[in-house]
Amino acid sequence: MTQTIFGRRRAASEAEAEREQLMEGLRQTRSLLNCAYSQFNTYSDPDLVEACVYEINALRSRYAYYVRQVKRLDAQKEEGP
Repeated sequence: MTQTIFGRRRAASEAEAEREQLMEGLRQTRSLLNCAYSQFNTYSDPDLVEACVYEINALRSRYAYYVRQVKRLDAQKEEGP
């Protein structure tokens, strides 16, 4: 029984560590996305605007990935052992 309790605690702490890493990724990606939008709003050269569009799309995809992973972890947490 003791091993089971420690195993659950270890799994919970690993899940929390993973969630914190994902949340940090979300924060960083959000910051990069804000910078990319700022650049998009200031550039007038078509090539630079196009580069910003590609960067924004890539960052939005990364952000969506992090959101999906956080939701997956939260769903696993709700399901329990």
